[in-house]
Order: sequence, then structure tokens, then C-alpha cells
Amino acid sequence: MSQSVLTFNPQPSRPRLLLPSGACDAHVHVFGPAARFPFAVDRNFTPVDAPKETLFELHRHLGITRCVIVQSIVHGFDNAVVEDAIRAGGGRYLGVALVPHQVPDAELQRLKAAGFRGVRFNFMKHLGQGATVQEVVALTQRLAPLGLHLQVHFESSLIHELAPVLKQSAVPVVIDHMGRVDASLGENHADFRVLCALLEDPRFYVKVSGVDRVSRAWPYADGVALARRLVHDFPSRCFWGTDWPHPNHHHVPDDGALVDVLADITPTAAALEALLVDNPQRFYQFET
Repeated sequence: MSQSVLTFNPQPSRPRLLLPSGACDAHVHVFGPAARFPFAVDRNFTPVDAPKETLFELHRHLGITRCVIVQSIVHGFDNAVVEDAIRAGGGRYLGVALVPHQVPDAELQRLKAAGFRGVRFNFMKHLGQGATVQEVVALTQRLAPLGLHLQVHFESSLIHELAPVLKQSAVPVVIDHMGRVDASLGENHADFRVLCALLEDPRFYVKVSGVDRVSRAWPYADGVALARRLVHDFPSRCFWGTDWPHPNHHHVPDDGALVDVLADITPTAAALEALLVDNPQRFYQFET
């Protein structure tokens, strides 16, 4: 495997924007330490360790008190690294697991008890071929009794073929990173229009994380415009996250700057409160 890659800024700026009490970063990952939580043999790259202690310190620096940690393909189906972070988080950190579509019901029950709120499936070429969308939707019949949701990550062009199948899901569906649309194409592009059409269904949610991914350069103006449109049109079904430590990225973003961008995504204090506090509390059900 190639040399370890540093994917995050170890000295992010301090945000100017003061976040509301209970603010949630709804999309991050943790990597390692590899000596305790080995990386998957078939991973597509080897990151520098980005352990829970570094994440917790980042959140203190940014003014974030709640978080949803998403299992990374770097660790494969062994969700132990996220479980460990959830246990250390004192009820303020929850998780989304990676599982095979044939996962036993007993394992789903165990994950739910451990603080996981959903399972994620990738439909990204660079991450390899996994379950089909039909197999994933079939799994949702077994997620429903446990109150687990489905999270999906896909290349934007795939939304046209995925959308009709995902609408058959038996549980709520969270779409990662604004559907990975190309922000330079604007809000009238077919991929973004289908994303918005999906969100007309109240079972669908979207993460307005990744303005730095869907844009090509700072200050991410075109990505911010799409995020602002989603927050305006679907105010109760959007979440936000830093996506720390930013794997498979075209640059290393400044997490403090990503927080400050929220001032342009949410035009009012009420909209910011809904995005960072009310929506994640209602959906993920953090301890109060």
C-alpha cells in the first residue's frame, strides 16, 4: 500500500461564526490509530491516523458539541473504530455503520444498541463495486423494525437510475454531500433537479456537507449557492457536516473556514439553529 496521506489541516483556523448550543457535525470519519484499529486490506488509500482524540479536539475548537461519525471504507465492515469513539463521546457522538447487504439481524440489533442510527452504502466507482441498489433497498425491510435509516453516497450522474429504486425504501434515506453534483453546472442542471425532486418526498434528507467537494476552489461560491437553495427549500430535512478528515479530496480544506461558510448557507439565526441543532436532534435522537 502507498505512503500514508495527510487528508486534514492539523491547524484549522478559529471560526468567526459562533455556533448555537448543541450544534451537530453530522458527517465525519475517524481513522485509526492503525496500531489499534487496523485499516482494511482492500482499502483504496492509506490515510494518516485521524483518531477520535483529534476529532474531539477539533470540535472543541470549532464550537461543536454533537456529531455523527460515519464508518469509512478505509476500515471496511469492522465498525469497531466508530464504536470506540461513540463510547468515548458521552452520548454526544452517534454513528452510521458500513455493513454488507446480507448483514445478520443480530448484528444490526447490536449496532443499534451501540449507538448507530443507520447504515451507509457507497455507489462510487473509486470505492469499488458493492451491493446493488436493489439489494440495498431489500435490506431496508430489516432496518425498519430497528428504526435504522439508510444513507447513500453516489456519483451525481447515478441519481437518475438510483432515484426510482430508492423511493421504494422502507426507511428514511439520507443523501450524502448534496448528491455530489458539479456545482459549476448550477441549480438548473438535471442532476440537481432530480435531487430536489427526490427531496419533495418527506422520507428523503440531504447533507449540505461538501460545498468544498462540489466546488473547484475556495470560496466555494457555487457550492454554497446550491446548499443555500436546499436549506431554503427543505429547511427541516437538511443536515451539515465538515466531512473531516476529508478523504479522497482534491485539496485539504480549512475546517474553520467551512464553519464560517455556514453564514452564507443559512441567512438567519433560525435557519442555522434548524440545520445544526433541531434537525439532527429530531432525526438522530441524541440523548438530552
